[in-house]
Amino acid sequence: MTEPVRVAAVDLGATSGRVMACRVGARTLHLEELHRFPNGAVPVHGSLFWDALGIHREVLHGIREVARTGRLHGIGIDSWAVDYGLLDGAGQLLANPRSHRDRRTDGVPTRVRQLVSDAELYDVTGLQQLPFNTVYQLVSELGTPALEAAERMLLLPDLLTYWLTGEVGAERTNASTTGLYDVRTGEWSFELARRIGLPWSILPPLRAPGDVVGPVVDEVAEYVGVPGVPVISVGSHDTASAVAGVPAESESFAYISSGTWSLVGLELDAAVLSADARVADFTNETGVDGTIRFLRNVMGLWVLSESLRTWADRRLRDVTLPSLLAGAAEAPALRTVVDIDDPRLLAPGTVSTNSMPARIQELAHEAGEPIPRAPVAITRTILDSLALAYRRNVRLAASLAGREVDVVHVVGGGSQNELLCQLTADALGLPVLAGPAEAAALGNGLVQARALRRIEGGADLPDLAAMRALVRRTQGVRRYDPRPGLDWDAAASRLG
Repeated sequence: MTEPVRVAAVDLGATSGRVMACRVGARTLHLEELHRFPNGAVPVHGSLFWDALGIHREVLHGIREVARTGRLHGIGIDSWAVDYGLLDGAGQLLANPRSHRDRRTDGVPTRVRQLVSDAELYDVTGLQQLPFNTVYQLVSELGTPALEAAERMLLLPDLLTYWLTGEVGAERTNASTTGLYDVRTGEWSFELARRIGLPWSILPPLRAPGDVVGPVVDEVAEYVGVPGVPVISVGSHDTASAVAGVPAESESFAYISSGTWSLVGLELDAAVLSADARVADFTNETGVDGTIRFLRNVMGLWVLSESLRTWADRRLRDVTLPSLLAGAAEAPALRTVVDIDDPRLLAPGTVSTNSMPARIQELAHEAGEPIPRAPVAITRTILDSLALAYRRNVRLAASLAGREVDVVHVVGGGSQNELLCQLTADALGLPVLAGPAEAAALGNGLVQARALRRIEGGADLPDLAAMRALVRRTQGVRRYDPRPGLDWDAAASRLG
């Protein structure tokens, strides 16, 4: 029997990053976190930047830890979508990448709409029209020295892969989030870029999950201590990796990849490009093995984490996540609900002005809802409102795609929030299977293992079904059955 594969699964989030050792064999799937580091956008003169070189340093440190503690067969990187760096002709980074929460795209979608209608844009890209999509970020840079000098645009995981290997490219699952990718052909839409006025030549060659990008460059090999380790193109959009790691048994499932964002939807064989899907703001993003992730972005646990940051800065006693969740479980249900997708909840705030709790209270006031005052009441408002958003979007996705849903899989960090998982089951009237929390890292590792073809000659993981069967056999999940008693229909009607 061929020995199990042991790879470095680099899983980057907008608030923290992890480098995991993932061991994959015919009946083995094990993760070990070897390096975790804080992440976050850095405010400078009113703009928000990512410390890309700092992230690269931490990734190198984590890969070295994987190599130090055992065999290292491969490396793969997944992260959030849409943000990018620009390279000049010499391959040098022209500026720190901006965060998608930066305000530079304010008003940009309206400018683009004058050149390409929403209907035309959706017919090509199938993409939810979020104001921070890559296409809008690039339009905001038109006329700037950086874009004028740019030779290539690399999304964040592709930038880090370039620094590891020297190879330029764009992985398809992440490219499909840019607003410049033709979801029908699976290629860049150079014509769309031309019509919008963007320099189409900056779009790099495309690659797919499972492609071997190349070995690490000499300086990385020297630092890590292992020469020639291949870097594998995985589902570099973390949600693509997470959905690959969903332990589903049938096609009749919906998923919620729950974290900073909540991505709520279905896995399909083809894009849904109807006018109804466009008006409902659903997106069609490429997944592993050519699948389509038909989903909608929901604001997610960002709202709660930002509220926690405010309360911590105010030095409120006994305000911790466990205490808030325990208190919220006992708080009145559905007393206050708000539109958790309101764009005013997108940007970070400060303690003194525009804090997240203050914005939740403002939305409650505008909706004529009781205004939550205490942290526990605000926490319950956030969780009830998230469950309502999940309910609305799972049902809408199923209706738009003409699919039946009989179970909801919640993966990612939010799968550990027991109260939110139970509320989701209650709101939908469907069983919720929660876990694994590390679905993105597992999907990352599984794609690498299959690409390396070291598991029984590659025969054990021929497709997503085989990957998911391995996840089911090796990873625990928790089941939440819906409870009767609460009137979720009435709560939903209060939001209109």
